[in-house]
Amino acid sequence: MEELIDQLKQEIIEVLSLEDVVPEDFDADTPLFVEGLGLDSIDALELILLMERKYNIKIEDPKERRNVLRNVRAMAECITSYKN
Repeated sequence: MEELIDQLKQEIIEVLSLEDVVPEDFDADTPLFVEGLGLDSIDALELILLMERKYNIKIEDPKERRNVLRNVRAMAECITSYKN
């Protein structure tokens, strides 16, 4: 799980072009939106596309999307549960 979390942190930085952010700047439980990384709705769409393209996970329900994208740990747990 920790390896997946580290991988996701790097992918988030790359996909969102967060030039001044390194993986050590946030942990698995740091909120991604508003506080924490301060991402916005456009960033959310990019993260949904990342999960669809890279991990073949499609989340239709907006409430579930919000829950999955709350932090890196939630994303990793979602990916892990879909693989099993």
